Amino acid sequence: MANNKKDGREAKARVARMAANQQLHREQVTRRKRDNIVAAAAMAVAIAVAVVLALTVFSGPRNDAVATDTPTATTGASPTASAPVETNSPTVPKAATAAGRTFTGTLTLNGQPLGVLIDGTKAPQAAAVFKSLADSNFFKGKTCHRLTDAANFALLQCGSLKGDGAGDPNYQWGPVENSPANGVYRAGSIAVARGSSTYSNGTQFFITYKDTTLPQTTGGYTLMGKVTSGLDVVARIAAAGITPGASGATDGAPKSKVTIDSLTLK
Repeated sequence: MANNKKDGREAKARVARMAANQQLHREQVTRRKRDNIVAAAAMAVAIAVAVVLALTVFSGPRNDAVATDTPTATTGASPTASAPVETNSPTVPKAATAAGRTFTGTLTLNGQPLGVLIDGTKAPQAAAVFKSLADSNFFKGKTCHRLTDAANFALLQCGSLKGDGAGDPNYQWGPVENSPANGVYRAGSIAVARGSSTYSNGTQFFITYKDTTLPQTTGGYTLMGKVTSGLDVVARIAAAGITPGASGATDGAPKSKVTIDSLTLK
């Protein structure tokens, strides 16, 4: 009889141990699933942050509303994507008008002058465009709508038709000229902003007030000249601060409005 009771107690103990082991296994499985979900969520957040940074801080100067790579439709066929248009708008001056020439002059921002040089020997098409725009007083009253102040990415961008960063679809040109092979635009560089195509240059330009590195994988940006004096004017504009934009306090509109009084080139 005693042995039967002992055997019964041992059987109950085995059952209890099995139940405990099963419960522990279930808890371990639940914990692993929870840990996997947390890890996946953290990875998704990290990827999203990386994408946002790539599209903002490293996007470079741009003509936001210009798009030259548009679908076209042919009669009796479905629309298909066309190759980038590699022709200039009809009113864009010929590169030959500035080839081999160097232009010097003054860019005045908020009453403060900057000496500038535009080099038609290295960027004849850009020089022809900006000499023509300067001669027609196009820039008078235009604004500088974008200021950046990040590591290796410090520039003031100006010349948008309506002051909102949009490009003019009726005034586009190319190609990209004199783009630095290493992507480094030294402090005082004057270069041309563009859209997604190398033939989407327009009226916008940017001035780097610190050494700036820009992506060259899609053709880079035309380096057309430099500031010869007064770069401190841009540095003071930057020091006044930035209205936080898409990427926070390092990329947005200048806190103090910046207006182009004039650009003269001779």
